[in-house]
Amino acid sequence: MSTIKTIKALKDGGVKEPRVIIMGAGMSGILMGINLLKAGLTNFSIYEKRSTIGGTWRENTYPGIACDIPSYFYTYSFEPNPHWTRRFPPGSEIQAYFERVFEKYQLASYTTFNEEITNTQHKDGQWHVETASGKTDTADFIVAATGVLHKINEPKFEGIENFEGDVFHTARWNHDVELSGKRIGVIGGGSTGTQMIDPLSKVAKKLTLFQRTPQWIFPIPDKAYSKLWIRSVKRFPVLGKSLYRLYKFMQERTVGVATVKPGWNRSILNKLCEWNLNHVKDPVLRAKLTPNYEPGCKRLVMSTSFYPAIQKPNVDLVTEGIDKIEAKGIRTKDGVLHELDLIVQATGFDGFAFMRPMTMQGTNNTTLSEAWESGPRAFRAITIPNFPNFFMLNGPNSPIGNYSLIAIAETQSSYIMKCIQKYMEGVFDYIEPKQEAVDDFYKTVHEALPGTIWTTGCQSWYLDDNGVPLLWPWSPQRYAKEMSQPDFNNYHLKKA
Repeated sequence: MSTIKTIKALKDGGVKEPRVIIMGAGMSGILMGINLLKAGLTNFSIYEKRSTIGGTWRENTYPGIACDIPSYFYTYSFEPNPHWTRRFPPGSEIQAYFERVFEKYQLASYTTFNEEITNTQHKDGQWHVETASGKTDTADFIVAATGVLHKINEPKFEGIENFEGDVFHTARWNHDVELSGKRIGVIGGGSTGTQMIDPLSKVAKKLTLFQRTPQWIFPIPDKAYSKLWIRSVKRFPVLGKSLYRLYKFMQERTVGVATVKPGWNRSILNKLCEWNLNHVKDPVLRAKLTPNYEPGCKRLVMSTSFYPAIQKPNVDLVTEGIDKIEAKGIRTKDGVLHELDLIVQATGFDGFAFMRPMTMQGTNNTTLSEAWESGPRAFRAITIPNFPNFFMLNGPNSPIGNYSLIAIAETQSSYIMKCIQKYMEGVFDYIEPKQEAVDDFYKTVHEALPGTIWTTGCQSWYLDDNGVPLLWPWSPQRYAKEMSQPDFNNYHLKKA
């Protein structure tokens, strides 16, 4: 019998259902709420710090924003989306998709908006949470669906307060600012920075990209789907489901393999990126755009528009470091003042924030800061010692390198539901991973990491303070297989 059917049978048999709190109404929080509802469990609440759902796709609305995972694979496996208009979906379409799913499953009645959880403590056998407004709640289980990239990184450039124009981070885009005819400076050449260059180059009088580290650009065309195709997918859903399976297969057998072990997959990836780079005709510009690390060491950028855009006459690439910001623009370390009307900080996020800045305290007075004193660690990316009945979605060492986070969250959410089933069957009242299980897990992870592309010599948000990638060093398929059933020998199972 499936987990969902078993849980329904337990509830129908009079077993008391647990109270669950979900932190965040982004992609993974919505998924967890749906799985609870499918199992007939309705005693849960989703707390969302903003006024609407969507997570990263709500926060990021900059020009050119799109997903770097093919659209038909970037969906819940059980909720195909026939409305995609492009191979790489723009952010607005992704947000609209999550809004439709949220509405379909009527999750609004379980969601409290504008309530950011600031403190969580396990005491008296339950989790107690407190929000920024002072609201309190209790639960038997907590699922942290706070996302990977939500805490923005804003470097404090000297003199930025003196700039006479507008300044904002890409995740706080000010749509009231006119872009046409402006001199625009973009700080940061990662995925976000590169995505913006083409659309901004079409409206800016002068566009300057301040690049610290060049990126490898993988040349996958962003195909637009025809109206006929969209109508066909709506009429024959099997088409969308087939593309889901096809893109999943391709991701797992190409980038999914190339990043974790050397071989022909990695060689082909390298050749295609080099071939794409050679479309930059100016040798000086091409040299500035050439990384000194292997493709895939940083998350690959998928684009066929960046290199043509960066070669436009109104676009400039600056690789000199930023010295300070002045009233009229950015002065680089070579003494040149780049006069600007607008500065956009494409400086990314803190990839290791997870639940923080929220404070947490588990059993034995263990705080999250203490548990993560040497960096974020979680058993198989979802559970932490001394934090009973606490689970994470897309936590530390999840397989997130150029792979769909939705697919990973589905694997993890299913695992959590199996644990909740055992709770309802009376196997335990509290579950937390054994410290030795966590230590053994990280021992095998660290032994496997040297064979991955992420340790070949680049700086990225994948690396912790010690330069160790906080990623799953094997294939996504292996993660799905190992997470298919919880091995409760790795856990302390306690009764109240």
